[in-house]
Amino acid sequence: MSRRGSSATAMAITMSPSTTWLLVLGPLLLLVLLVPTNGLANCPNGCECDDETLKVNCGVGTLDVLPIALNPSIQRLVIKNNKLKTIDSSMQFYSQLTFLDLSYNDMVTIPERSFAYHAKLQELHLNHNKIGQVSNKTFTGLTTITVLNLRGNLIAELEYRTFSPMVKLVELNLGQNRISHIDPHAFDGLINLSMLYLDDNTLTTVPSQLTFQALPGLAELYLGTNSFMTIPGGAFQDLSALTRLDLRGAGLHNISADALKGLEGIRYLDLSDNRLQAVPSAALQHLGRLEQLSLGQNDFEVIATGAFVGLRELRRLEITGAHRLRRVESGAFADNTNLEHLNLSANKQLNELLANTVGGFPHLSTVILKENQLSTLSESLFPWSDLQTLDLSENPFVCDCQLMWLRNLLISRNGSSQYAPVICAYPANLHELPLTQLAEPLLGCTHGGGNKQAIIGIMVVGCAALITTLALVIYTCRRRIREMLKGHSALGRKEREYQKTFSDEEYMTRPPPGCGGVHPASGYPCPSSYNSSQYLGSRPIPVTEL
Repeated sequence: MSRRGSSATAMAITMSPSTTWLLVLGPLLLLVLLVPTNGLANCPNGCECDDETLKVNCGVGTLDVLPIALNPSIQRLVIKNNKLKTIDSSMQFYSQLTFLDLSYNDMVTIPERSFAYHAKLQELHLNHNKIGQVSNKTFTGLTTITVLNLRGNLIAELEYRTFSPMVKLVELNLGQNRISHIDPHAFDGLINLSMLYLDDNTLTTVPSQLTFQALPGLAELYLGTNSFMTIPGGAFQDLSALTRLDLRGAGLHNISADALKGLEGIRYLDLSDNRLQAVPSAALQHLGRLEQLSLGQNDFEVIATGAFVGLRELRRLEITGAHRLRRVESGAFADNTNLEHLNLSANKQLNELLANTVGGFPHLSTVILKENQLSTLSESLFPWSDLQTLDLSENPFVCDCQLMWLRNLLISRNGSSQYAPVICAYPANLHELPLTQLAEPLLGCTHGGGNKQAIIGIMVVGCAALITTLALVIYTCRRRIREMLKGHSALGRKEREYQKTFSDEEYMTRPPPGCGGVHPASGYPCPSSYNSSQYLGSRPIPVTEL
């Protein structure tokens, strides 16, 4: 080996470890320094990083900390379905964010002031994590945020002025948490809030009136899946801007007459999946602008006449899955002349829809009556011929002449896919046969059709009514008729007695009593000496014998 080679070898042996790492990493450091500052320095595995749109989207993966080497100019960051535990200090490097989605991770806490440098953030999605607590310091710095989603966490309480820094907040989602207590001033400062989700929590009372006083612009409120039992009178009276109220599955047993006071402008109301024993007509009648109402899965057995009085703007009514509902009375929807869509399906005991339940409604276009216990239907029930959609399937219909009108209707709409077929359940010989395939004789129409039977029925009723009227007239005038008949019989009796006293010949020759004129038989004047004794004791003397 030459001296030069020996010297190089000796130098390499005596070189320190730090110098060795410098020689190895030097080119890499130089490459990093040459990368433009506005470029995405490092895109983690499983992420899509777009340098032009400044968006980073990390799909399902195993990230447990926030990436630190992303472009600090990014505006949209999505890290969903990963293993993030918390929001660490690296978040401060992304102060240009306008959209941040960290949902479906394992975050338990959010350190205070985590977003202190995010004055441009407009949407923050932290839903479906394990966050147990938030305070008014949690969201410091979020002065421009409009959407905050905390749904599906473990939050148990809302503290004093929790969301006050977010003065521009429009939508706040706190559903599917464990909230049992809300400080009366928890929402103070949210003057622009329009949508509030508090559904699926453990609230036992409706938030106090003071709580809602801080939300003058609230338009949509979701309070379902709680345990309210009842609603205090005037609970929502300060929510004059509310247009949608969702109380689905809220555990309600009754709703007092003034429970919905102040909601005259509401348009959508969901009271389904509660324990209501009757339609809350008294509470509903003040909602003059209500357009959509859901009342299914409650415990009432009857929908009474005028159940929805006052709801003149009602357009869509859903009553489905009410397992105790048996009857809908005549005129139940009489006040709802703008009704367009009526769904009374999956009510397992509903077997009676009285005639004229809905009649003469010009806007009714959809009727769904599937999965009930209806065996027949009246032609006067709905304006059937005006409907665009009709579903009567899965009912145990008795196919007889009373359904001839329905058969004809379905045949006339045979080309419409919006008319579900009707399958017969009874009698046994027609079981599972489509109604439209049955001829009149099979339906037992002995009078040539249901319309003829109806005409005959009308004629019978008319005759009965006429006979009844005549009987009433005779009964009312019985005294006058009796007097008239009595008078006629008296005259007839006198006439018969008179005829028995004299024969026709005697009657013709007998002079009237006290004859002082011409004899009616002979034409001669009566003699002046004529008297009754002469007439009775001697015959008249002929003139020739004088």
